[in-house]
Amino acid sequence: MLVSTRGRYALRVMLDLCENNDGSYIPLNDIAKRQEISEKYLESVVAALVKAGFLEGLRGKRGGYRLTKAPEEYSVGSILRLTEKSMAPVACLDCEVNNCERKNTCKTLPLWTQLDKRVNGYLDGVTLKDLSEGKV
Repeated sequence: MLVSTRGRYALRVMLDLCENNDGSYIPLNDIAKRQEISEKYLESVVAALVKAGFLEGLRGKRGGYRLTKAPEEYSVGSILRLTEKSMAPVACLDCEVNNCERKNTCKTLPLWTQLDKRVNGYLDGVTLKDLSEGKV
């Protein structure tokens, strides 16, 4: 598993909104400056987060973005799965049904399956609130 720039930036945006959450909408350019990320690039990242219902946006002078739920309701796993094509350690675990021809005889499949479960379990157990409070 290799987390892409898009996934890392999505997590940083969400964490920034968590840490600067006063109930108001936060302009994207403020987030971009604090995180030292191109505002243009963040537009596509934020669009995916809005489409998934993780953020809500408001246009206009007092516009920007804010979280739709409390920080403890967002797991790192849910954010990364939204932005990454796959979190699987090997291709045969990439889809819901393992269609690998060797799945019944593969001696390494249990290893990869357990690794996948542990990685996802860990990421699902860490929330934005945990990251914000340094509890990781």
